[in-house]
Parts: sequence; structure tokens; C-alpha cells
Amino acid sequence: MAGVSDAGADATISLVMRDINDNKLDAALARTENLLKLYPNFRLAHLIRGDLLTARTAPLRSFGGASDAPAGRISDLRDEAIARIRGYTNRPQQAVVPRYLLQMPEDQKYAVVVDTQRSRLYLYRNDKGRPSFVADYYITQGKEGAEKTREGDNRTPVGVYHVTSHLPRAKLGDFYGAGAFPINYPNEWDRINGRNGHGIWLHGVPSNTYSRPPKASEGCVVLTNEDLTTISSFLQIGVTPVIISSSMEWSSIDDWQAERKALNAEMEAWRRDWESRDVEKYLQHYSSKFRSNDGGFAAWAAQKRRVADGKTWVKVQMQDLSMLRNPGTQDMVVVTFDQDYRSNNLSNVSRKRQYWIKESGQWKIIYEGTA
Repeated sequence: MAGVSDAGADATISLVMRDINDNKLDAALARTENLLKLYPNFRLAHLIRGDLLTARTAPLRSFGGASDAPAGRISDLRDEAIARIRGYTNRPQQAVVPRYLLQMPEDQKYAVVVDTQRSRLYLYRNDKGRPSFVADYYITQGKEGAEKTREGDNRTPVGVYHVTSHLPRAKLGDFYGAGAFPINYPNEWDRINGRNGHGIWLHGVPSNTYSRPPKASEGCVVLTNEDLTTISSFLQIGVTPVIISSSMEWSSIDDWQAERKALNAEMEAWRRDWESRDVEKYLQHYSSKFRSNDGGFAAWAAQKRRVADGKTWVKVQMQDLSMLRNPGTQDMVVVTFDQDYRSNNLSNVSRKRQYWIKESGQWKIIYEGTA
């Protein structure tokens, strides 16, 4: 796709390492110097250049063996080199899709999926409902890794989020580089589970920096300024999902379609049972551990029974349905849709969000509220 980078500097770094392995040191040096012309502040490239120049007069015993290598930074730069090369050489195959992107409505043009283990961000296009790989980028995550639980723990959250706003460079300090895209951490499930904190963004780097080490932020997902600028044109405020995982899960197309079909059937059964006004049958779609913003299952069930007493008919329609699997070992899907509710004494249109989990092999709603 025009305008989308092919992993940026990672392709060149991978070629440089191949040349070094093949003992083509002059070719490796030429590639590295060309890279530095494009990205003068690329510290990893400077380190590699120093190694290659040293190798002309003495054998290198280790990565960063040049005498002028920055003290205390070698380990970080080594980790960055490994992350960039692994990410670039293990790019997604066409036969698989991220397990998380079960269903995107037509207006959800793109999705972002972050793999913190690989320090990688993947951009996917909504191709008539099927995720289609566009590009991938090196990223920095929290200093203490993933699985954020509290304010100040220097971890990046794991879950299903959405871009909530755009903060341009002009409104930020130089630390955030080309700008920032805040996400809605903590989401509903985070708050239910007592996770707190704020200010988790996708953002850039200072003007004197090309990139940061794999673990260097206070919890944000950080890209190079070039990469942030590139993906910014694909991010829709309030619409684009940002799914952050600690380890990517992939599905074959057949498995993806089967899971999507099964959950759609559960959603339709829930809608149909609501319309039937059989409250007990409707409530069977809810987990005994259900939570809403107003309380647990008992309060929810009592309120639904009271409301049902005044209904002679109910019609419910769902549109723009989004289904995004939550990363992790628990089977959970975040479902968002426009709900058109009509009855003999009330009409209401709202944006609804539900969290569905599997209990004993059955999909159940564990959270429901306004999106």
C-alpha cells in the first residue's frame, strides 16, 4: 500500500547482519552509512558502524566492541538489534490472522495489534471483514514489561483498547516527538479488576533520538517519529482498536471464521431471547459473576424482571458489530455495537459494550454497559 513503510530501518539492519555473517564487511559498512544518512540519530546504527570500522584493524570479540561504544548502553542496543531482526524476519504469514480481530464493522478501517514480547506493532486493514496485514513496526514498551496493574508500575497494559484522541506535536513537549494518541486504559475490565493508572499513549521520541530500547517507557507504546507519522493517517479517533498482547496469538482462516460464526450465533440467541420477553431464558446468557456499573448479577436480574412486567412487545436490532478477543489465557471477547431498542413504552438508541467469557464451554456475558 502506498505510503506505508516496509518495516523501515529494520530491513536494512537485517541486511547488514547478513553481510556481517557472510564476512562482507565493506558492504555492511556501506549499508550502515547509508542508513545513518537517513537517520542520523540512530544509535544502534552508530554502534554497528563503530564495530565495522574497528573490524578493519582488529577482530571484534563482542557486539559493541568498539572503543568508543557508549558505556551502559550496549545491552539496550543489543536488545534492540535482536528485537528488530526477529520482528522483521518473522513477519505475519498470509495464511494466519491475529486471533483477536474476530469482527470489525465497516467503519472500523484499521486495527493496531501490539506484541510486547517481540517489541512489535502490527497494522491491519479491514478487508470486507477480514483482517489484512499492512505493515509492522518496532516499538518500545514499559521498563518493567507488560501486564500493567497500578499507577507508576512502569508496565504496559494488556487488553483491548481504542484510540481516544490525538495530541499533535505543537501541544506536547519534545519528549513525545511527532505527537501522541491516548488510549482508554483503564478500560471497563481493568477497572472491575482493580487496575489503575492513566496516560497510556502511542507516541513518538525526542527530536535528538531515532528510537528507544525495547523496554524504556513508563508504560506507553513508543514508535519512531517516522513510524508514528506513517500510522497516524490510519488511526480513527474513538474507532480504531489497539489490542496489546504479551505474546501474539494467531489463527488459521478456518479457525477464525468458525470462532466468529459461533460467537455471532450466541449474540443472535441473546438478542432473540431478549425480544421473546422470557426473562429467565434471557438471563441464562449472563454469568453468575456478571458485573455492570450498577452492581452484580442479582441486581441486574431483579431490574430486568421488573422492567419485563411492563412490556407487551420488544424489538432489538444490532448494527456495526465489533468483536475483539482479549489477549491472554482466558476466553474473553469484547463486543461493541449500536443497539436500537424499541418496546411498547420505550425507544432508545445507544452504543453498547459487552464482555463475553466462556464458562464450561458456553459463552456468557460477564459485563455490560454503555460504550
